[in-house]
Amino acid sequence: MTTKRKVEVFSAGCPACTDVETLVKSLACPSCEVDMLDMRDIAVAQRAKTLGVRSVPAVAIDGRLADCCAGRGIDEASLRAAGLGQP
Repeated sequence: MTTKRKVEVFSAGCPACTDVETLVKSLACPSCEVDMLDMRDIAVAQRAKTLGVRSVPAVAIDGRLADCCAGRGIDEASLRAAGLGQP
């Protein structure tokens, strides 16, 4: 028996998220269990936070955030470096 690969797609329902959902579905094999998760649900948002999701869309495979989705998102240092808060 083949072990299922758990794929979680974190989405907010935006067009970029929809594109990722379509891509993941097209790449998934029969042994992939793909779950589309709505970040507007507080339980989903909490799960995403535990995985380190900082922006959507994001994909986790077998409980690990995919490299393409890690390290993104807004942070104070980046905003300040871009000039936010400066006259």
